[in-house]
Formats: sequence, C-alpha cells, structure tokens
Amino acid sequence: MKKALLMITVLLSLTACEKAILNDVDTEDGQTEVSTKTKKFKFTIKGDFGTATFTRGYLQADGQDMTDLWVFDFMNGECVQRLHQTNEDADFGKPAMQLAYGSHHVYFVASRGDNPVLAEEATTIVWAKAKDTFWKDYAVDVVSTSNGNRAVTLDRVATKLKLTVNDEVPANCSQVCITPERWFYGIDYTDGMPMYAKKQEYTISVPASYVGTTGKLSLSIMCISPQEEWTTDVSIQAKDASGGVIGAASITAAPFKANRSTEYSGNLFSSGGELGLSLATEWQTPITGEW
Repeated sequence: MKKALLMITVLLSLTACEKAILNDVDTEDGQTEVSTKTKKFKFTIKGDFGTATFTRGYLQADGQDMTDLWVFDFMNGECVQRLHQTNEDADFGKPAMQLAYGSHHVYFVASRGDNPVLAEEATTIVWAKAKDTFWKDYAVDVVSTSNGNRAVTLDRVATKLKLTVNDEVPANCSQVCITPERWFYGIDYTDGMPMYAKKQEYTISVPASYVGTTGKLSLSIMCISPQEEWTTDVSIQAKDASGGVIGAASITAAPFKANRSTEYSGNLFSSGGELGLSLATEWQTPITGEW
C-alpha cells in the first residue's frame, strides 16, 4: 500500500531532539500505516517576575531583558522536540509548536545568563555566569479538542547576593572581588534543580564616580538555587589597579534560596567593621545580616 510521508511543521526554528512521534493507524484493508497527529499550541510565558512586562516581544524581569527562552517537549521520558528563542525574535516569550496527541511534559527555561551551553544528554543548561532564571514543568494531555492557547507561569529559580559597602570608598579602589565557596552555574531543565556547583571569583569594576562616597557602592551576583535554603561562605576583597588588596571582609554560612535576595552591608576598608545581613527583597520576604 502506498504510504504518505508526513512532516511536522514546526515554528520558530523548531529542532527535533530525537525523532518525530509516530502513531500506528489501522487502515480499511487491515494493514497498518505510520501517521503523526499533532495540534498547534501557542504558549504565552508569564511568571513570578515582579515587574515583568512584555514590550515589543521582549520578556523583562526587574527592568532587565531575558535573553533566552528554551522549550523542551518530552513524551514517555524522551525529548521529541525543542526550540530556542532569543530576545531578537519578534515573538520572544510567545513560543509555538506542534504537539503530538498524547501526554507531554513541556519544560520551559527563561534566562539572561551569560554564554549558555545546552547539553541534551545531561538535560542541562550551564552558564559562564548565571543570572535571573525562570523554569516550569508544564504537563499537558493533547487530544483533538485541546485548547491550543496556553498561558504558562514560570517560577524564579535564581537567588541573589547583594553587598553594600558602608565606609568611604578610597581613590585607589579599582575593583571588588566576590568569591562564594559554592555557587551554582547550571540547571537540570527536567526538574529545575541547580547543577555545576563550583568556587569561582567574580570581579566587579568600581566606577570612579563612587570614590569618596559612603553607603552608595552596592554589588550583586546571582546563581541558580533550589527552593530549600542552603548556605555557603563568601569572601570579599577590594583591590587597587595592580591587584593589591586594600580591603577585605568575609561572611560565614550566608543563607540562600530560590526567589530570595540575601543582602549584606558593612565596612570593607576600615578595620573593625561588620557586615550586617538582611534577606530583604522585592522577590520574597528578605533576610538580613552582618559580616
């Protein structure tokens, strides 16, 4: 019997992770032919973004544009298709794809992290520097009568460390280096858990406009985080242009969790100063403290 070759039309440069989803369909003469039944779904991404807005197709959180959106379509534990959008796409944040009839887990990741690397075998995305990131496992059963327009709410899976220097910034302060003992740079996109923990120094240049100011210099870094609270030690060093250390402080067992900012303040350049912790944030109820 003649078999028709069927192709799934996929929007937004959709790429098959493994293979098309094929269903056996009985024909009138009792033989079986391979067929694919799909339905178009268009997703509108929403989330725990605080001040998140859509502006000309750009998805923003706290005034910062998300740069990447991934969508992974899984059936029976296997990825059958995926797509990747960037904020250069006109319909960024409103992805569309053809979903085969049956049960799906569709995983969404939206982020503005630096230099993302996708590893499909490990089901991970790893960034050179992780920044604000949102994730969702969206379960959907697709039948002929399914509504193809879906709003999907993503949850923040990032945490933030914010440091505020209380004492006067000297003229020879060129940079501040922040080094957490453990910091997460990746995510498993099938369960939203943080991956690739390591110790790495963050170097942040200090603009000349902060020289002579007190309580004005604030520095922030972010990473992927589980929902449960965890702790890590943090060291802070202020350096001059030649790399010499001109101020230092340390934090023991700073607490972090997803969707919460951990904020410390204190003296960095004068002796005897302590940094105070506060978990205060517009994301969740903050925690505060000192070092």
